[in-house]
Amino acid sequence: MSEIRLNVVTREWVIIATERAKRPTDFRNNKEKNHLPRYLVTCPFCPGNERRTPSERFRLPDGENWKIRVVANKFPALSPEVPKTRHEDSGLARVVSGTGIHEVIIETPLHNLTTGLLDAPQLEDLLRIYRARFIEAHRDIRIEHAIIFKNHGEGAGTSLEHSHSQLIATPIVPVQFRDRVEAALHYFDDTGECVICAVSRKDREDGTRIILDTEHFVTLIPYAALSPFHTWLFPKRHSASFASISEEETKDLAIHLKTILSKFHYGLDDPDYNYVIKSSRPQDEGNEYCHWYITIIPRLTMAAGFELGSGMFINSSLPEKNAEFLRSVKVE
Repeated sequence: MSEIRLNVVTREWVIIATERAKRPTDFRNNKEKNHLPRYLVTCPFCPGNERRTPSERFRLPDGENWKIRVVANKFPALSPEVPKTRHEDSGLARVVSGTGIHEVIIETPLHNLTTGLLDAPQLEDLLRIYRARFIEAHRDIRIEHAIIFKNHGEGAGTSLEHSHSQLIATPIVPVQFRDRVEAALHYFDDTGECVICAVSRKDREDGTRIILDTEHFVTLIPYAALSPFHTWLFPKRHSASFASISEEETKDLAIHLKTILSKFHYGLDDPDYNYVIKSSRPQDEGNEYCHWYITIIPRLTMAAGFELGSGMFINSSLPEKNAEFLRSVKVE
């Protein structure tokens, strides 16, 4: 019998369609794989083609070469050159100018590497740069919210194969983030506890949806996962902002990110996916109710009319079975 489960973090109801539930292996990517070269002469992100990218904001050197580069997006959604203005008329039109930051983080010089195949030290470097760019974005007093995200694969919205992430910082707080902060605040008012701290503790006690549990982080599939293999990476230490991640936590997080992305790569045949770091601003670090985390959504199904019309999701897989499957996938 199907169940309707409440995701207490997002306040979204999810239909777990057990009557038509698929086996975890049914979600393996069956698309023909492209075998990419180590270097592509036409790729603007490959070494030697640096002049084809916009202004460089940062680079992590590797002798005379580089390990990671941060550049302005060639076609930015928002621009720091635009002054922040707000306009409201007497009707319903409200406009904020398109000021903001849009950066591309080129994760590796090699064209044929993906994030999940980077080694742990490379991922540690990437996470350190994520943190540095996140903090730098919030130095701009016009910025209210910043997200770091990755689109992997055409189905996840990427336009260039070379492995990269992005940062977008906006002059307003997106309604989805605002709603989740308000939900977290209500939970804290009712219980005196952070909702993510509570979920993390309960899931670790239960164990059925845990994929990896280490000193500083836990990787799990939520009880009310919105879609197949929807995954969360939670810091165990209560922390509202990614900006406060410590060096030891960075090393531990690199292991979690590599493990789960490698399990997707080998267990599900490298599916398209998105990941996002969901975090409060650095200056909000001290609050007791928000908790930063990473969410990963493999693009294994497509939202259709019901989802678009209701805001509810139908998940045709069992979170407990998906977690069990991922635990069984062996990676280095």
